[in-house]
Formats: sequence, C-alpha cells, structure tokens
Amino acid sequence: MQADNESLPDSEMLFDDADRGLLLTAEDGQIKRVNLTFCHWIGYSREELLGRQIQSLMRLTGRSFYQNWVSLMQIQGEVADVKFDLVHHNGCATPMIFSVIRCEHSTGIFHELSLFRAEERHRYERDLLNARMVAERHLAKHLKAQRAQNAAQDKLRITYAAAEDRALFAEQMIGIVSHDLRNPLSAIIMATDMLGRGELDAKQRQVLGHITHSAQRAQRLVADLLDFTLTQVGRGIAVSPKPVDLHELVAGCLDELRRTFPGHELSHLRVGHCEFTADSDRLYQLIGNLVANAISYGSADGGVTVSSLCEDHAVSIVVHNVGTPIRPALLDNLFEPMIRGSHDNAELHSLGLGLFIVREIARAHHGDVTVTSSIGSGTTLTATFPRSAN
Repeated sequence: MQADNESLPDSEMLFDDADRGLLLTAEDGQIKRVNLTFCHWIGYSREELLGRQIQSLMRLTGRSFYQNWVSLMQIQGEVADVKFDLVHHNGCATPMIFSVIRCEHSTGIFHELSLFRAEERHRYERDLLNARMVAERHLAKHLKAQRAQNAAQDKLRITYAAAEDRALFAEQMIGIVSHDLRNPLSAIIMATDMLGRGELDAKQRQVLGHITHSAQRAQRLVADLLDFTLTQVGRGIAVSPKPVDLHELVAGCLDELRRTFPGHELSHLRVGHCEFTADSDRLYQLIGNLVANAISYGSADGGVTVSSLCEDHAVSIVVHNVGTPIRPALLDNLFEPMIRGSHDNAELHSLGLGLFIVREIARAHHGDVTVTSSIGSGTTLTATFPRSAN
C-alpha cells in the first residue's frame, strides 16, 4: 500500500483536519486517498474506503450523474458545486456538495474532490451573507461619517480662509491708516511747539497743552499700531543696536515724559554702571509704554519709579507703581495684544498694545519682560536685556 501511495500525485489539499471532505480518485472513481473528515461524515474508516468506487456511495440519481462525470471532466477539466446525496454507513442519505478538478500525473488521470455537507455549506453561506451585510452597514456608517467629516473640514477651511482674508485686510488697513496719520500728527505737534514759543495767557497755554498731550498720545498709539502690524505680518520689530548709557537714556526719556504727564511724579533710581548695546529709540518707546501703563493703571495720586539697573551680564529697566493690583487671571496673558486691566484712571484708556510692544522690543534685543503685582507691593514690570545684543 505504501508503494501505491508513493506513485500517486502529491496533493496539498488532502489533510486530515480540513473543514471539508477531501478525496483523490482514479478516473474510474476508485478512491486512492481520503481524509478523516470525510470518513467521519460518511461513517466509514479510511481502510474501508480506500480502493472503493466513489459511485458506490451514491444513490441512483448520483450514479446516473456519474456516468457523465468523466466526459465533463475530459471536456472542461472541472465540475463545481454539484449537489447530490451520499449513503452513510448507517444507510441514511447525507446531502453533499461536490467540486472536482481533473489532474494528470505520470501514473494516470486523477480527480481531486472537495466536498461540503450541504447543511454546513448553507449555514456557511448564510453566515457569509450576514457578515457581508454587517460589513456593508459598517461601511455605509463609515462613509456617512467620512462625508460629514469632509463637509465639516470644507466648512472649516472656508471659514479659516475667510478669517485669514479679514485679518489680512484689517492688518493692511491698520498699517495704511496708522502710517497716514503720522504726518498730520507730526504737523500738529510741530505747530503747537511753535505756538508755545509765543506770548500766551494762562487759558491759551492750558488749551495748547491739552492739544500737545493729545497729539503725543495719538502719536504713541500710531507707533504701537504700526509695530503691531509688522509683528502680525511676520516682519517683527526692527532694531539698530548701538552703544548706549542706560542711565542717561532713561533720564532723557523721563524728561520728555514729565512734559507729557505733568500731573504725575516720575522718579529715577540708578544702580551700577550701565553701558551696553541697544537701540535707543526703541528703548525710549519701551520706557514710554511702561510709564504710560504705570500711570494708567496706578493710583491717580501715586508716583512712578523707574530704575535702571546694571549687573555683570545683564541690564534691567524696572517700572514700579502703586494702586489696584493686576488680577491674577490676567498676569499670564498680560503681554498679549488687546489685553487690558481695570483702570483707576479712566481718562487713559489704550488699545491694549503697549505691553505687547514692550515684550516685542525686549525680545528683539534678546531680552524679556516680567511682571509682579500685589496689594502690598504694588505693580512692577521688569525688562531685562543682555549687556551685548548680538
């Protein structure tokens, strides 16, 4: 028997633990190999089936079909999904579904048979159909969610593009308007300066002082708007560092600010030797914004102290005032644009850009600015810079 098996074609389909019946027969139907699955289904041992004709296990209708089996196999080489009954060892009919492939070997012509019990095949097909329906439902649900997501993303892109357009338009308008305002404001300030040199009575000089103060404040707002526009379009604040004496720079800036804020006491505290590299015009702007902020948010009768501090590797400009402290909720975002605190002095409202510009100037010098605020100690803003801005 071993010799006979060695002369038969080697088929990987024939293995005992398959989920289907697998047989190899000669062209005349003689069973040459059979797996245990088929043996269990039909109720015979392997030894009882080997050498037996497959058609002997069929009922009359199956035997009639088998008469055409060989002819069909010779013509088309295969027969697929044919259903008829096999007779179980106990005499009962066992419905089977056959698929047969014809194969040629040096020892002859053989047929490879794959069989399913009809009941299990139907159950398999039902399970397959149910699985397909479930998969189709999941796919439909996924496609619906995907369409909703795509629609939401399209809407978001449109909204974002519109917001970008509006922001760009606003930045362009701010830049144009603020730039065009500089010349008339400069003309107003120059005219008030010339008028102030003439003979004026007390009332006229008071009115002229108000005009000068308002024009200078508008000029600072325009400068802040221009700088804000530059940062928003990615250009940043430009600086031209040169050697400066911080003490002298702060003193000169405070002299100008005393004329701008005549009703407020501005004190200057100097510590150390303060030569370092910076853009003096930008530092004037930084000090002016810090002092204006201190006056705006400090108590009406309280003074403002500006300290210029020099250490080995860094210099600092410290502006201190007393009054209502900054709310803790605002401290983390105080240097962001459009952030304002609560005013004690209602006449000095701003756009909320001053401290943002201060931070940008400090960063342009490779420095930074910090704030502390409490009821007992007042509010202190500190801008710190390296001694050399590379």
